[in-house]
Amino acid sequence: MKNKIKTVWSKRLKGNTSKSFQRIGSSINTDKRLYKQDILASTIHTQMLVKQRIIPSDIGKKIIKGLKKIKSLIDGGKFIFEEKYEDIHLNIEKKLFQIIGPAAGFMHTARSRNDQVVTDFKLWVKESTKDIIKDISSTMKMIIKKSEKHCDTVMPGFTHLKNAQPISFAHYLLAYYEMLKRDKKRFENNLNLLDESPLGSVALSGTSYKIDRNYTAKKLGFKKPTDNSIDSVSDRDFAIDFLYAAAVCAMHLSRLAEDFIILNSDAYKLIEFNDSVLTGSSIMPQKKNPDPAELIRGRVGINYGKLNSILTIMKGLPMSYFKDLQDDKALVFDGYDTLKDSLTMSCELLDNLKASKEKMYKMANQGFTTATDFADYLVKEKKLSFRDSYNISSSLVNFAEKNNKTLDQISLKELKKFHKDLDKKVLRIFDVNFSMNSKNSYGGTSSNNVKKMIKKYKKEIK
Repeated sequence: MKNKIKTVWSKRLKGNTSKSFQRIGSSINTDKRLYKQDILASTIHTQMLVKQRIIPSDIGKKIIKGLKKIKSLIDGGKFIFEEKYEDIHLNIEKKLFQIIGPAAGFMHTARSRNDQVVTDFKLWVKESTKDIIKDISSTMKMIIKKSEKHCDTVMPGFTHLKNAQPISFAHYLLAYYEMLKRDKKRFENNLNLLDESPLGSVALSGTSYKIDRNYTAKKLGFKKPTDNSIDSVSDRDFAIDFLYAAAVCAMHLSRLAEDFIILNSDAYKLIEFNDSVLTGSSIMPQKKNPDPAELIRGRVGINYGKLNSILTIMKGLPMSYFKDLQDDKALVFDGYDTLKDSLTMSCELLDNLKASKEKMYKMANQGFTTATDFADYLVKEKKLSFRDSYNISSSLVNFAEKNNKTLDQISLKELKKFHKDLDKKVLRIFDVNFSMNSKNSYGGTSSNNVKKMIKKYKKEIK
């Protein structure tokens, strides 16, 4: 007679679990990524049980030795995860029974899968958050590296995708450094918020065993144990925070990718990429397509979707643990994988980017980008109100447009038609390099400002 596969709750429930629910209810194909965290938490929990004399020392040693063997098997790819055992916790427990026998039954004393899974999950999110922070820092450093070469490279700054004012290409790139700096801070803040250990909250009410939660919290690398056992097992704010930070970071990378796609397009031709980050066409031999940038731009939708999904799962969930929470891990894992790939591709795009300086300079001269400089000159030098100066400059732009001239091509004689009291000193303000370097207010685009900011950034990102 064949032995039936028994669940840990088979004494309570009659008959076998339906095959469809076994398939849908099993999470092992997802949460097997938590095996290191699960074995670590089980080891620390066992050490605490021995320390508190809740289980005998010899049994504790057997459990810990068995857990080490299981980790070695998984690390070596020799462990078979079985769907019939539902999740990572029971897969490991079943294997422990095979290795050390009945002593394995002591390991689950004074805990539940409810506090076990959230502890494992928090440990994974904590480690993965640190990993993402490193990747963000690498991308920030790459922005600095690229910016250092272009402090004096003038390009047109855009509003509404129309030429607005001359700016430094480095200043443009460093705008994304600032975005990523905020992303990094968000992830760092998340580390502080999640730094409480749920282990020992058990199913939802705590335990009558004399456990030491401060011990397990410290050993697992948390600042302290959580204060409310019910909140501990039902809290997924840390997962939401991770997915929110990932979504915002992905959005910033998507904007960078979109900018690169536009600036690389044949309509602009302001930047180029090395062939290593481009693809071709199956039919058009001439094509060089910025596919990695397009993937970054598109995959932000995945990060948005994961955040929206977990918010929807949590929005009407009553207090304590429910099976709905099983899907939280897949969402966070996918969000992590997607963002990590986007950060990697963004760093490679930046590394392989080449600025077309001559085209940038030429385009910066188009679209009357120094018109505001002329208005400001009239305010500062001729003591006109800004509105009067604005109107004079507008008339000058209309004249230049009608005569198919750029502002730097207009003669002093022609300028005097718009304001009589002008001399040749006014001509320099129509030079795009002069315009860029005149913006020396803190945070402005002048080369000196940009160089100072790069020094500041280098110090803060060491």
